[in-house]
Amino acid sequence: MLAIVDYDAGNLRSVQRACQHVGISDAEITADPDRVRVADKVIFPGVGSSESAVVTLQARGLDDALTEYYYSGKPLLGICLGSQIVLDHSEEGDRDCLGLLAGRVKRFQLADASLKVPHIGWNSVDIVRDHPVLRNIKSGDEFYFVHSYFVEPADEATVYGRTNYGGEFCSMLGRNNLFTTQFHLEKSGRLGLGILDAFKEWDGTPPC
Repeated sequence: MLAIVDYDAGNLRSVQRACQHVGISDAEITADPDRVRVADKVIFPGVGSSESAVVTLQARGLDDALTEYYYSGKPLLGICLGSQIVLDHSEEGDRDCLGLLAGRVKRFQLADASLKVPHIGWNSVDIVRDHPVLRNIKSGDEFYFVHSYFVEPADEATVYGRTNYGGEFCSMLGRNNLFTTQFHLEKSGRLGLGILDAFKEWDGTPPC
């Protein structure tokens, strides 16, 4: 079973439909921490505020469930807000997050007045290092973004992709059995589905 985590902060049906499109027939939307714990794979999507999202995760016991799941070694995929909350801390609401990876979430501070925040639309992703989840895409492919904050991991070795928007930021992140994208897979057409299809086959083993 693949669990799509419901904490009132995601395009859950869109993610579920994308899963079904690539042949993941057992994708289940759940707010039950016990279902997350026993899942074979987990997708942690999200849109909106990290401050309110973390409060909801804690209220439902999903913060502990996600932490336990991560340390089980099974595959975990974060999308957009789910990519941010796995770090230590977010500037949004000055909020501590799950702390699965060392790093901080920062708001865009753009010198170019022609660039707006939030960053909305298609943008290219440069692949920094290979990963099994990236086998269906190539460096320079474009994906769909909607975000005002970006991740800044403490360890450069966890950066798998970078995107330029008034300066470079990390747009794909990973360590061990965790992989995340700042962009929305479920809104990125064929290429987003390609990442999801590769995640379907990934057993959580980190790349060599």
